[in-house]
Amino acid sequence: MATDSLGAEHLSFMQWSISEGIVINGVTPANIRGRGVGMVATRLIEKDEVMLEVPVETMLTIDSIPTSFVEMFPKGTPVQGILAAFLTKGDPELLRRWESWREVWPSRQSFKDTMPILWPEWLRDLDSVVHGKIHTGQPTLPPSVSGLWNSIQKPPVDFKYEAKYQNILGQQEQRLQDAWKNIFVVFPEVDWDTFSYYWLILNSRCFYYYGPGKEPPKDWNDAIGLLPFGDYFNHADNADCEVTFNDHKYVFKATRRYEKGEEVYMSYGAHTNDFLWVEYGFFLDHNPSDAIFLDDIIFRDLAEPEKEELRSHQEFGNYKLTSSGPCSRTQVAACIKYMTRANWRKYALGRSTKGVKIKKTAHIIRGWIEVYIKESEAAILTLEAILSTKGAAIAKWEEKIAICLDRWNQIRRLCENASTALDSSLAQV
Repeated sequence: MATDSLGAEHLSFMQWSISEGIVINGVTPANIRGRGVGMVATRLIEKDEVMLEVPVETMLTIDSIPTSFVEMFPKGTPVQGILAAFLTKGDPELLRRWESWREVWPSRQSFKDTMPILWPEWLRDLDSVVHGKIHTGQPTLPPSVSGLWNSIQKPPVDFKYEAKYQNILGQQEQRLQDAWKNIFVVFPEVDWDTFSYYWLILNSRCFYYYGPGKEPPKDWNDAIGLLPFGDYFNHADNADCEVTFNDHKYVFKATRRYEKGEEVYMSYGAHTNDFLWVEYGFFLDHNPSDAIFLDDIIFRDLAEPEKEELRSHQEFGNYKLTSSGPCSRTQVAACIKYMTRANWRKYALGRSTKGVKIKKTAHIIRGWIEVYIKESEAAILTLEAILSTKGAAIAKWEEKIAICLDRWNQIRRLCENASTALDSSLAQV
């Protein structure tokens, strides 16, 4: 793996980390060509060897800032917003403690390069990219990111349900706006660019945290803090690094042997590529947890009584599709289209498979997948046409458009693989 040494600011931060009691054992940050900064092994690391220990006292958390600052904000203000406000408007003397750490954080420009939340509205609209004006046209971002479709009309859904991995960008924007409103009440002069930058720093680099002796908050978004040095680790879905947390410290332990110079990853969680893209500004070439969701396609294909049945049996929404095929909820939704109500209810409760027709179920699901394939093909053709256009107007946004194209190609392959998996399962019947 090709790496380059880092600048003096990173060396200064390492020295600060050691002085604060952070134990660094066999790893170091390095500039990995083409992928930014990551953590690499400086020597042979054995399985079960502790690579990093970070005392909780070094973290930037709600417990490490003055109570008087926290109490300035309206009740219910998210922890993420308060911490971002502290980084923006806190006492410079208190913030000086973490100054060398802040020097190695990504720039706002690096976020603008890859995070859709900082892209202008017209860049999310293909017609606007082509014609150079704000205009509602075909969205550049996938439906799980934007909540928008080009090939179908999104059906209205009266029933609310949790959909963490759908309309991800809209959910993120709502969280940021909610935080901004509460902070603006206290600091009406606060600069949007600075506040949103620190909010995104927290959003993309936070670790799980709640104070010693306290109960975990109901909203996991409030159980966060920034962890010095641990935030150098890049993400892999199945990382060979065990991360544990207690009242005293974070511990990072190798779960296999690492050779000198090898990058060491940690897992940020089992997330889809669309979620990683929106929340962290990247997505993986190979992600076992990648998925898309067929909710909008399925809802438009069902009658209201069928939707009501799904709601009453807790089978409404979150119809996940992976390269391996559809989830069980998707199969249940497909079966309601042809089974008798009595048989379907028993099937939904796991009591009987009477009336289930595997080939018919697969045919219905394949039709839903085909809608997504057509959506992806249309987006890919348009994006490729834009990239083939010469001129300064396109060149300025070429990298962002290429990111969108890469993701759409992934989605098309995922759909095609899922369809193939359906065919393979039928061959075994």
